[in-house]
Amino acid sequence: MKFHVLTLFPDMVQNGLETSITGRAIERGTIGLNVVNIRDFSHDKHRHVDDYPYGGGAGMVMQPDPIYEAWTHVTQGMDQKPRVIYLTPQGRVFRQDMARDLAHEEEIIFLCGHYEGVDERVLDEIVTDQVSIGDYVLTGGELAAMVMIDAIARMVPGVLTNEESGTYESFYNNLLEYPQYTRPPVFRGREVPEVLLSGHHARIEEWRRRQSLERTLRHRPDLLEQADLSREDFSYLETLGYKRDSWTDQ
Repeated sequence: MKFHVLTLFPDMVQNGLETSITGRAIERGTIGLNVVNIRDFSHDKHRHVDDYPYGGGAGMVMQPDPIYEAWTHVTQGMDQKPRVIYLTPQGRVFRQDMARDLAHEEEIIFLCGHYEGVDERVLDEIVTDQVSIGDYVLTGGELAAMVMIDAIARMVPGVLTNEESGTYESFYNNLLEYPQYTRPPVFRGREVPEVLLSGHHARIEEWRRRQSLERTLRHRPDLLEQADLSREDFSYLETLGYKRDSWTDQ
């Protein structure tokens, strides 16, 4: 799949995504990245892309023309216009199920706003999805776009190697990941749990599952309402004080 990012700070996005797992996926051609500088479509000799808001108020608003022309530049020649995601605190909150859904798209465009926002008319014209990564305000949409692209890219086949592929599975199933340990076996008096040294794979898997259940109950109990719980899972959670009105025996 290919990601297009419309931004005022292309280096920020390019440098952030061309590292680590996403960077390797771009090098392999598993995913594509096209970062477009909105200022390149300004007709002002000073490359201005913002102006004062009608009706007064503090700050500046991004003008519609440069954004629309940047979008036109990206989409020209496409048989079907891709989804356009505008990053805004007013949008639907980004979650793992949205990342899974978006990973099926062939191309996605991200629009990164700045200043006091974007002229509403261009949003009405081109945007298909308004998305927030949380209930707080960032300086611009670039960091939010990079967060989403990283999460979506991980769901694209071939992006993760076998060694990396398990890093998201616990959250994928609405359970937090179990604790991980490596050498040395004792660190500052803290020992690796004995079961992990036993070589007994069935016991290890049972321990890891229970640790995931405990962690999710402690830190994110809301996730359990959507988790796929077996009878054994539910019984174990009950010993920890968890109650759920309805559940399906898996």
